[in-house]
Amino acid sequence: MRILLVEDEPDLSRQIVQALEHNGYSVDLAGDGEEARYLGETEPYDAVILDLGLPKIDGLEVLSGWRQAGLEVPVVILTARSAWNQKVAGFDAGADQYVTKPFRIEELLARLRAGIRRAAGHTEAVLECGELRLDTRQVSVSLNGEPVPLTPYEYKVLSYLLHHPGEVVSRTELIEHIYDRDSDRDSNTVEVFIRRLRRKLGVDLIRTQRGRGYAVVDPSAGL
Repeated sequence: MRILLVEDEPDLSRQIVQALEHNGYSVDLAGDGEEARYLGETEPYDAVILDLGLPKIDGLEVLSGWRQAGLEVPVVILTARSAWNQKVAGFDAGADQYVTKPFRIEELLARLRAGIRRAAGHTEAVLECGELRLDTRQVSVSLNGEPVPLTPYEYKVLSYLLHHPGEVVSRTELIEHIYDRDSDRDSNTVEVFIRRLRRKLGVDLIRTQRGRGYAVVDPSAGL
């Protein structure tokens, strides 16, 4: 899953990026409202963490512009503005979650997971497909109750597919959501990750729709 972090405090940005990457996310960073607005309108994100007190363009203006343009990406506001009327303004502008500084990283991650789940139509933190379990809180995967070790990118591919069960996800879409914008994107690596996941999880879990992409299906369903 790919996240846009909009934060102009360098030390705080580094801490949040480190936590996000540790929890299986790819992260792009914007340090001002102008860059944030541009990236939000031109790049596909699964969620945004947005500070409000930004240089160049205020975060509320950025958020309002996104919503007016039809962007439905989940947005978690992260700000020092804690008054109730400021929170109301944030929600009215289109925020899905609101976290005030100082904060605990666990709360930020929990609200981020909740926003992504709801956008994908899920209610639980554990994603399931047959006997496969992916725990978004623990960043872990198990099959038939046994842990399955995955590399970071294998986890990212599986997580994205499980957030969209039954949907055919193209190779291009996977590339856009497992890599940040500064990564060296090689489309052939997606096929490598898919092959590795099939070896670890079974060949029937991830189906190939020729010319279209990949879909996660429950092998026991006989589809």
